Amino acid sequence: MRVYLDCWPCFLRQALSASRRAGASPALQRAILEETMTELRALPAEATPPEMGERIHRLVRERTRVSDPYLDVKQEATALAMALLPELRARVAADADPLETAVRIAITGNIIDYGVAESFDLEATLERVLHATPAIDDLPVLRRALEQVDTVLYLADNAGETVFDRVLIETLPVPVRYAVKAGPVLNDATRDEAIAAGLDQVAELTDTGCDAMGAPLGLCSPAFRASFERAPLIIAKGQANYETLSGVAAPVCFLLQAKCAVIAEDIGVAPGSVIIAASERLRTQIDPQEGVQS
Repeated sequence: MRVYLDCWPCFLRQALSASRRAGASPALQRAILEETMTELRALPAEATPPEMGERIHRLVRERTRVSDPYLDVKQEATALAMALLPELRARVAADADPLETAVRIAITGNIIDYGVAESFDLEATLERVLHATPAIDDLPVLRRALEQVDTVLYLADNAGETVFDRVLIETLPVPVRYAVKAGPVLNDATRDEAIAAGLDQVAELTDTGCDAMGAPLGLCSPAFRASFERAPLIIAKGQANYETLSGVAAPVCFLLQAKCAVIAEDIGVAPGSVIIAASERLRTQIDPQEGVQS
């Protein structure tokens, strides 16, 4: 997904929020905002929003000398989500369609996003997502894909959201490689946050080889790109993974909430919509002759 002009105010808000979380003085906050504007003016036309986000958060870390401004909120979000884990598992176990419930639970966790909002209500979001009619519902495609593949590459998004991913991974019938960020950026999950959520107990942990949000393949490591290209099925969580991979020809199923109005418009849905969207490559891979109609 390309950068829209409506993304610019959000970039500045993120820069200011991250600077304040890092304890920057008002003068340093202003300097970081000015440098952010300089970066925006130099942004290539083909860049995606997470690529700009990577520049912003690297700038904040370098100027403030704080390696992870979001460390505290990542730990808080993980603890909050872990407290819900028994209930989430119970909901899956009690449902007639465990996969659908687990997918919706994973999408619920996507509300934990400090790039969009400074607060969230997990329990209210859980009830909303469990009962929502998805604006795009390619669950049948995902279901059939899981019957045909022998492994899944699962692209993580935010800390705390990891716990909700764990519930889905525990429900999947095949082994999973869980890819986190190689270093801190916003409140995205790194290996430390994945381990805190117990993902190492249910999946093989790996990383994208970069500290950019989403999975901008040009910034990711050769090892991750090779893993991505070999994967028969990729589950991509969250908005940033959609932003970086929606134009990539790969067998991807995107699971997210369209929390941002710009992303919602790009997808063609109402803000707040629940999305289970299979890429064209995944559809063709599942049924080479005519694809699967969702």
